[in-house]
Amino acid sequence: MNALGIDTSNYTTSAARYDGALVGANRKLPLPVAPGQRGLRQSDAVFHHTRQLPALLAELLPDPDLAVVGVSHRPRQMEDSYMPCFLTGLGHAQVLGAALGLPVLRFSHQQGHIAAALYSAGRLELLEREFLAFHVSGGTTEAVLASPGGREGPKTQLAAQSLDLKAGQAVDRVGLMLGLRFPCGPQLERLALTWPQAAASRPSMKGADCSLSGIENQCRAMVEQGQPAAGIARFCLDSIAAALDEMCGRLLRELGPLPVVFSGGVCSCSLLRDRLGGKYGAAFAAPEFSADNAAGAAILAYRGRFGS
Repeated sequence: MNALGIDTSNYTTSAARYDGALVGANRKLPLPVAPGQRGLRQSDAVFHHTRQLPALLAELLPDPDLAVVGVSHRPRQMEDSYMPCFLTGLGHAQVLGAALGLPVLRFSHQQGHIAAALYSAGRLELLEREFLAFHVSGGTTEAVLASPGGREGPKTQLAAQSLDLKAGQAVDRVGLMLGLRFPCGPQLERLALTWPQAAASRPSMKGADCSLSGIENQCRAMVEQGQPAAGIARFCLDSIAAALDEMCGRLLRELGPLPVVFSGGVCSCSLLRDRLGGKYGAAFAAPEFSADNAAGAAILAYRGRFGS
């Protein structure tokens, strides 16, 4: 039997299929962003999802073994968490469920990211215990304490966060300073990897929370001073890694030894993985399961319908 997952995040339309062992399909289409733009309005995101999602679903349907539909319906597992773009996926999921007589299970986008990362790292067993999960993206830079939640997916409790700029915002703003095209993550990483020396950076912390706005300010000053673009890119990414490193260390000292997983598009960066993976024995997803995708919704729907 199969589970279908749907995710309509701020910058990616995605659908995936999971059979209890393998994600057999993980289809994604980025939302178009015109050159020079820094992002999309929610109304534009809804429009593009409405155009793109039917074509993605047509690649996965009909499926005679389909037994459940999972969909991300809000950014985080909080009552006031809401973004209009997720309504596109939710509406399609509800129609499919009603037409095919299938249950539709709702999860947060963050829960999906965590599940996809655990699947990619071969660590889905962590869903049966408590662990520390980082979600690092353009809209979120958080660490949550995750615990088993049964049919509703992992329960998440905020443990620490960025108090201002999010990591993905810092990446995109610095990338645009350097003439890269939005979204800038992969381009900024490629540029940073051409700079041989790691940057020394002291993160700004308040308890286990971090502040990332200084990274943008320092990078702007470096641009104005005419410093090399590769060195600026490396400073940006190494500074983000330093902040996440400090967050993780402080939380583990406070909470005790816990398994750690890093999820979200920013965590596809090899500089973060190399610095944090071995130090904390942390699970990282492959890039296709780090960036926005529907695999996590499919995995959680299957587990909710059939158990682990």
